Amino acid sequence: MSSTVESKPAVAVRPVRTPPRKPKPAPGSRGFSPLRLLGMIFVWLFTAVNVLVLYWLVSASFKTPIEIFSKPFALPLQWFERGDPFRNFAYAWNNAGFGHAFVVTVVLVAVSSVVIVLVSAPAAYALSRLGVRGSNGLTNFVAIGMGIPFQTVVIPLFIGMGKLGLTNNLFGMFLIYVALSIPFTVFLLTGFFKSLPDELEEAAAIDGASPFRTFFAIMLPLTRGGLITALILNAIGLWNETLLAIVFLNENANFTLARALFSFYGAASYQSEYGGLIAGVAIVVLPMLVLYVLLARRIITGLTLGAGK
Repeated sequence: MSSTVESKPAVAVRPVRTPPRKPKPAPGSRGFSPLRLLGMIFVWLFTAVNVLVLYWLVSASFKTPIEIFSKPFALPLQWFERGDPFRNFAYAWNNAGFGHAFVVTVVLVAVSSVVIVLVSAPAAYALSRLGVRGSNGLTNFVAIGMGIPFQTVVIPLFIGMGKLGLTNNLFGMFLIYVALSIPFTVFLLTGFFKSLPDELEEAAAIDGASPFRTFFAIMLPLTRGGLITALILNAIGLWNETLLAIVFLNENANFTLARALFSFYGAASYQSEYGGLIAGVAIVVLPMLVLYVLLARRIITGLTLGAGK
């Protein structure tokens, strides 16, 4: 009697999949880290010192000279009791010529910042997107311009501007502001243009768009965040600029706020009007501080986007 052995079909054995390895946590993100604790202490200490200095500046601008030195961190009292809390600001505004200087500064900074961005945006686009021969070398050359302290070129710049008759001249200050701010702005905007995908230019070329039209109609609107960031950073830097204004401006009619404050320092110190002097500092500092606080998120986002791609 023959026995037949039935063969069973082979069952495929699936390989056991190993779970993916969990990524290692960032250093200092788990558990106690002395370095992280030290960094947090330093950051909060730095922040506290800056807040304390800001509080002292604002409170001292409402105080009498006696209160400034005897009660530096107390709340202002005497000018409020006399019913004239803004006396120091009125003194600084009227005696330092801040009214005219404020208008000059606003116009000069606004026009200079806009022109800087208008000049730097096409330059950054050409260096980063058009494949210009030697563009990498030119970009590095522009970056070198950021590393040269402008204090080292003040004397030759003053001699050259003097020969052209542009010293003590707002148009000369405008040219200096634009020329010295272009390297940083070009370098900043180059990162934004490099972050844009190449497919946009390819699609525009297929549709028959010229590089000029591609830049203005497609690329420039997409870098709006970078343009606004560059505009704000230039405005803040030029608003607070002092050295060039001291060197190139010597008439009250052309003074910027920083230059007017420098001239006001001598007179206020001689008359012991320290409250008015500190109020003048507050008039110069607070507008840009408020602007930065309002637009800090946009500035940080713009810088991160341009540096991260």
